[in-house]
Amino acid sequence: MMRRVLAFILAGGKGERLMPLTIDRAKPAVPFGATYRIIDFTLSNCINSGIRKIHVLTQYKSESLQRHVRMGWHIFHGELGEYIDVMPAQQRMGDHWYQGTADAIYQNMYSILAERPDYILVLSGDHIYKMNYAEMIQQHKDRQADVTVGVMEFEREQSRGFGVLEVDKEERIIGFEEKPKDPKPTPGNSKNSFVSMGIYVFTRSVLEDWLTSDAKRAGSSHDFGKDLLPNMMQSVKMMAHNFKDRNTEKPRYWRDIGTLDAFFDANMDLIQVTPQFNLHDPDWPIRTYHQQWPPSKTVHDHQEIHRIGFAVNSLVSNGCIISGGQVRRSLLSPDVRINSFAEVEDSILFEHVDVGRYAKVRRAIIDKGVKVPQHGRIGYDLEDDRKRFHVTDSGVVVVGKGAVIPDPPIPDPH
Repeated sequence: MMRRVLAFILAGGKGERLMPLTIDRAKPAVPFGATYRIIDFTLSNCINSGIRKIHVLTQYKSESLQRHVRMGWHIFHGELGEYIDVMPAQQRMGDHWYQGTADAIYQNMYSILAERPDYILVLSGDHIYKMNYAEMIQQHKDRQADVTVGVMEFEREQSRGFGVLEVDKEERIIGFEEKPKDPKPTPGNSKNSFVSMGIYVFTRSVLEDWLTSDAKRAGSSHDFGKDLLPNMMQSVKMMAHNFKDRNTEKPRYWRDIGTLDAFFDANMDLIQVTPQFNLHDPDWPIRTYHQQWPPSKTVHDHQEIHRIGFAVNSLVSNGCIISGGQVRRSLLSPDVRINSFAEVEDSILFEHVDVGRYAKVRRAIIDKGVKVPQHGRIGYDLEDDRKRFHVTDSGVVVVGKGAVIPDPPIPDPH
């Protein structure tokens, strides 16, 4: 059955709420979990689910994303009909770029007609989760559904920022609202609501007809959640796939890291003793592209002068050198250097970050190629940090890619 599935990964969003991390890259290309890119989790789900025909649809600032997929994900055999294609917007169906999620698929209708799969799987490239799509597709087939939507059970208060579905006792979708003020409850639990995960399974013929109809509809924003699904609901069989653990009946892990604070919290969860999201799962490996860095290294143990190189409760990637500095509760991407007497805690450091001697970094996200000068301070004076960097509502300091930080005054030793 999985050989008759064609997957589209929507990876063209601007990611404006993740600025400045998305100044030079698409949101799915943002580093996550020290060694990965956000899109790696959706791609790994596809591979682990047995899906071998994948189109990645890009649009904004896609160069680094295309390079990452080209270098890390060319693992398919064309002779067997397997592929992963990165497909930028090409104005095939008019003189405009992608106008919405549904329009992105419509503009690539030619690839559906060429492949003629039984089912179309539409995914987002900017969520963190593990999901066996084969279970959802099998449920779609068994129920003879036209559309199946992946849903999560959230508390109603938390559901207001998402697309919320109203579902009957048979899990048929009977209502769909985008960011409602009063979310509809789930059957049997008035405290929770079903939130759309942005994961859709369509029977091919049904999707073809409705995409064509939506493209001609005046006033449509050509979006799945806002237009296509609400219009389809009264005419087709639309079912919900509840993403929960079948043993505990509790929702599984899924994170929409659409804001900097959500991005920070999801990363910090990975360094817990027992994280909710387990990267060390041999039954569900997360793939990515790894450059050939040497092993990470810690040096210096001069306890009498507090020059000790160590990292604790942290993720430290290959190529990192912790040279007499201290790292606590942090994530270090490849080729990060922590120099003597420096302190880094509760922070995320992307590739090629260099933290100078005596510098201190706390509750910060530091993008690629930044050099924190000797005696520099980030995260210790938020009023001063706001003058130089972006500071989130929760007080996380975000330093943009390649930012030049001037040397601070050297403190008087006396």
